[in-house]
Amino acid sequence: MRVSVGEGQLATIKRALISVSDKKGILEFAKELETMNVEIISTGGTYKLLKENGLKVKEVSEVTGFPEMLDGRVKTLHPMIHAGILARRDLKEHMSKISEMGIDQIDMVVVNLYPFKETVLKGSEFHEIVENIDIGGPSMIRAAAKNYESVAVITNSAQYEEVIAQLKDNGSIGKDLLAKLMAEAFLATANYDAMVSKIMASRFCEGFPNSIPMPSEKVMDLRYGENPNQKAAFYSDPFTLGTTVARSEQLHGKELSFNNILDLDKSLDIAMDFERPTAAIMKHTNPCGLASADTIYDAFVTAYAVDPLSAFGCVICLNRECDARTAEEIAKYFVEAVIAPDFENEALEILMKKKNIRLLRTNSPIGPAHRIREDKLKKVYGGYLVQTDEDVAIDPDKLTVVTKRKPTDEELKALGFAWKLAKHVTSNAVVYVKGERAVGIGAGQMSRVDSAMIARVKGGEGTKGSVMASDAFFPFRDGVDEAAKAGVTAIIQPGGSIRDQEAIDAADEHGMAMVFTGCRVFRH
Repeated sequence: MRVSVGEGQLATIKRALISVSDKKGILEFAKELETMNVEIISTGGTYKLLKENGLKVKEVSEVTGFPEMLDGRVKTLHPMIHAGILARRDLKEHMSKISEMGIDQIDMVVVNLYPFKETVLKGSEFHEIVENIDIGGPSMIRAAAKNYESVAVITNSAQYEEVIAQLKDNGSIGKDLLAKLMAEAFLATANYDAMVSKIMASRFCEGFPNSIPMPSEKVMDLRYGENPNQKAAFYSDPFTLGTTVARSEQLHGKELSFNNILDLDKSLDIAMDFERPTAAIMKHTNPCGLASADTIYDAFVTAYAVDPLSAFGCVICLNRECDARTAEEIAKYFVEAVIAPDFENEALEILMKKKNIRLLRTNSPIGPAHRIREDKLKKVYGGYLVQTDEDVAIDPDKLTVVTKRKPTDEELKALGFAWKLAKHVTSNAVVYVKGERAVGIGAGQMSRVDSAMIARVKGGEGTKGSVMASDAFFPFRDGVDEAAKAGVTAIIQPGGSIRDQEAIDAADEHGMAMVFTGCRVFRH
């Protein structure tokens, strides 16, 4: 909840320092200040822009008595600037001291910072990245923010309009707006430092750092959170490249919800694991359908048929362009959102007839070659959990066959597909697969045998002749016995239970092949 800081007013702004990298709107803002008889001090490119456009502006070097030094690295770091910002107007000793030193107070600081993020993202050489670490800007912003009761600190062009409106209406800036500007200023410098520290740590540090600054940029406010009584917003990491929901373009439909974004992210995460045309059908952060095929149409039709009842109101990810034929099939169902690398024009025309369906275009390929792996973070009360994002693709030649019967080549191929799927299903996870399509998925149960049973019930007769993947070992043989009821012929699992031999014996009794991966893929 935002706290009011009182009704008192700041005296009329008499002197402003303006130094901005992003020049958007600054000329118009400075002209408004000039009409109010505000003296303007400026630096470098900002000074040149204002001067060339006829404004009365004084260069910082005129105030400090020192020229800019070291290729512009030193220009505002001077007592004539910082004392004018930091002097408390309510302390006589402060005011008498700056008067004694011939320092005039600065009532407004308008600063946005060097384009560090943009320099990194355009692939600049490291020395150029370092040169775009701002020093004087954050120092002035922090000084002004610390003295916010007397100094207005403006850090982005979106603030200009409200500041000018208050000055025009009242001849001064209210304490509530000063406090809000102060808070936004500290957010700006904190995020800037987080960006710098993330880039430097990624280059020069190993392992997990002592703290985790998290640079972020708001993508949008959301209608609500997981439930209507919760507020929510969506933020992106400015340095996460590759294919992500945050970088995708919404082409149509209602605004995205909190749950839409979770499901879109999970469906995209699954589809990124597959090279062949693949469709992932997502519901409540668990896949209820997955298939690969020769065409994206066949992949979608097959994936949706895995569990059409659960797929009602689903989110769909296609790892190929959505064509008209696929769009016609999707349009038959109630679907919350579709994300794909692109959509044919005819496909858009078909899907846009459905008013509410959200359509997102990634504008970049979806597949293993385009995955960007970064540490995964979860918030818990009072802290964070961070872990690496590991690639758990299996090498068929390194699997350990533990049963009397070895899996056939066809079973091995299906087991590989099943293992990729299992790692995306909430634990305890058991999945049944035929070829390159899921036929039964059991997710999120406290008992592994319950997951195996649910997957069997979901798959019905389709599980006959399928293979099974389990994201962790079987603590008892009952999971293997349940797989036998489903008609499973081969199982892939991590192994590692003290009762592994019971599971192996059960598989042998049922004539199954079983392989161990040596690693588990829990997803809580």
